[in-house]
Amino acid sequence: MNAFPPSRRRPAEPDPPPRSGPAAFLADHRAGLAAIALVCGAAVAGWLLWDQFGTGVRAARTNILHPDDIDLVGVGEWIRIDLKEEALHDASLDNGLPLDDPELARRIARAFDIHPWVREVVSVKLRHPAAATVEVRCREPVAMVAVPGGLLAIDAEGVVLPSDDFTSAEALVTRYPRISGITSGPSGAVGSAWGDPLVAEGAALAAVIGPEWGLLELVECRPLARAPTGHDWELIGEDDLVIRFGSAPGEEVPGEPTAALKVARLRSLAAGSRPSGTLDLTRGPTGDAPPLPGERGAGL
Repeated sequence: MNAFPPSRRRPAEPDPPPRSGPAAFLADHRAGLAAIALVCGAAVAGWLLWDQFGTGVRAARTNILHPDDIDLVGVGEWIRIDLKEEALHDASLDNGLPLDDPELARRIARAFDIHPWVREVVSVKLRHPAAATVEVRCREPVAMVAVPGGLLAIDAEGVVLPSDDFTSAEALVTRYPRISGITSGPSGAVGSAWGDPLVAEGAALAAVIGPEWGLLELVECRPLARAPTGHDWELIGEDDLVIRFGSAPGEEVPGEPTAALKVARLRSLAAGSRPSGTLDLTRGPTGDAPPLPGERGAGL
């Protein structure tokens, strides 16, 4: 007879075989799939909402850049037109621009860069709410080229400027020197270089003389053929004043005074009594050269 009664515990059941197939995958990844479904649902809902309301959001005043929202910096006092309005209108950018356009800054820069008064677009800065600051460097007129029928304005590089933007022919002649003796016409549109080396020389001459034009009451400069090649330039003033300037700046022949020295002598003339007659800036000054009439001394 056994000392211990038989155990009443049932034998352990074997582990069920591992599940497989789609149902098993779904059961094992139920939480992750639910999260993915939630994200996808939110994305679809967001897209539907944007599709319905996005146009209104983009069209909101704070997201649309209008011309009044643009500050233009660097416009010269000599420019009388509304440069901002004209540049945006010509580029068809004056009807409101979406601030989220990734090409917006480039488009605005291009609109100003192609305007004939603009030499360089320094920067375009966009801000929200809709606003922008555009900084430019403008071309400055230094002279007027006499052509049949009128005068054409140019800058120091010989670029043709919009002459129609000036008030009158009288104002042109009074404020800016006139370059005469030019037989060519502009080779391109307004805003491009004239294309004649002689015009480029005259522009450089007008720019380097600067304020002395008005101080000496000079009104005109003209080229004179010089043997065997090149040109000399004469400056014409009121009454009978004629000043032989010689070569254009940077074109001096050996032994000729530099443009800087010639301008210094013009400045000395302007500080003295009003000169008259014919003066020659190409002959010195040297240590033993006599001063020009009206100069305070020879040692300039």
